[in-house]
Amino acid sequence: MIESAPEQPGLASQPEDPFPRRFQFSGSLRTRVARGTLINTAFTVGIGVLGLLKGFILAGFLSPADYGLWGILIVSLSTLLWLKQVGIGDKFIQQDELDQEKAFQKAFTLELALTGVCVLMIAAATPLLVLIYGLPEMIPPIAVLSLTLLVSVFQAPLWVYYRKMDFARQRSLAAVDPLVGFAVSVALAAMGAGYWAFVGGIAAGTCAASLVAVASSPFKMRLRYERRSLRSYWSFSAPLMVGGAAGFASAWVAVLAAKIHLGVAAVGVIALAANISQFTDRVDQLITGSLYPAICAVKDRTSLLYESLVKSNRLALMWAVPFGVGVTLFCADLINFALGARWRGAITVLQVYGIAAALNHVGFNWTAYMRALGRTRLIAAESVAAASVFIVSAVPLMALFGLAGFAVAVGLQGVAAFVLRAFYLQRIFPGFDFLRHAARSFLPTLPAATVVLVARALESGTRTLGIAVGELAVYLLVTALTTWYLEGGLLREAAGYLLGRRTAAAVS
Repeated sequence: MIESAPEQPGLASQPEDPFPRRFQFSGSLRTRVARGTLINTAFTVGIGVLGLLKGFILAGFLSPADYGLWGILIVSLSTLLWLKQVGIGDKFIQQDELDQEKAFQKAFTLELALTGVCVLMIAAATPLLVLIYGLPEMIPPIAVLSLTLLVSVFQAPLWVYYRKMDFARQRSLAAVDPLVGFAVSVALAAMGAGYWAFVGGIAAGTCAASLVAVASSPFKMRLRYERRSLRSYWSFSAPLMVGGAAGFASAWVAVLAAKIHLGVAAVGVIALAANISQFTDRVDQLITGSLYPAICAVKDRTSLLYESLVKSNRLALMWAVPFGVGVTLFCADLINFALGARWRGAITVLQVYGIAAALNHVGFNWTAYMRALGRTRLIAAESVAAASVFIVSAVPLMALFGLAGFAVAVGLQGVAAFVLRAFYLQRIFPGFDFLRHAARSFLPTLPAATVVLVARALESGTRTLGIAVGELAVYLLVTALTTWYLEGGLLREAAGYLLGRRTAAAVS
């Protein structure tokens, strides 16, 4: 059996978990969540790969300076969007009002109002950003991205499908944005548009997705405001704002320190490395999205919460750890054979980001459980502590050691977040052995990494693309075989839910 939390009376005695009334579906909640998690994982990994490819494809067309300017734009604007971290969509999923159309309209109104405030903040801060960075060419793309932000609010109807756990519909609508954005970005980059390839792709994708969402909305898009709703959303969301502000403070420090000490090209290296985190985070968010509506519905049933945490995390780690370790092992080949010598300064940073991305996946979806249980202050505490570690260490380390110092600061931040995540999860689920869970997640990758390192130690002569591709194929094959050997029971159980049948075998 999987690890189990201390059993609560009446929580784990039911073999099948019927849907709560809020879903208005028949059948097993467990089965639908399992199917949703696996289907969404397969679907969104594809979208995530698309985003990762876009970052590297555009790096082939753009100079490090153009990439660096884009990195400055993204960090600057993201910091000013801290109000968007209040989790209005999450609160809409959690609520259980009788009139769901009115509930949606109230949430949509708050989202539109907050986005309007963010746009005004961006407009007021633009002259300051230009002064800080000395880059007046930032003004036109900031204006375009601000208008795009307002348009993005009209994707709110996706919340409704999310709450109903109609993931196929939600994901198919959500896919419009990255697909259109990828096509437009690559086309503009090939035409020599520079950083405008990023801006144009985002604008095109957002507009297309918003049009599709409004056309598919099950509710009328009306404005509706109630002061009581504002208070309810604020009590839930204020800690999430604090956590978001801490994360953006880290990003500001990284970009400013890199710009001051190392130049715009160094910011481009950091932005390229951040594509790894963006890829893993996107998949994390969408996998967690499969679970969050159900977590909210069964938040008083400890055994179900615990089972979903352990199993979903083990499934996610089956690809996250090999991906992160693989980036660390093969990023030098990627740069030498694909991106070119101008990106060699990114190798150390990419190597650290790969391991950090793998480590960050252990307990990655813990924030969904904290939100469902109403313990959003713990999320803020973890974010502030990890950001503080990065800020205190990054500035002196980058001044002394350049990008290598930045990589060390990222590693320290990841360790701090890992420790706090373990502490908070073990408070909620006393039976959760976090260190054992982490060790188990890295075990399938160790033989594959060992084979690659031994092969490299035995290499002689010039390293070629064929050698690199061969090592990558061996790495993937050994990882797949080891994962099946160690986690075959869980994979068979997951496949059983996906195919509509229960698996009788116990999961060790």
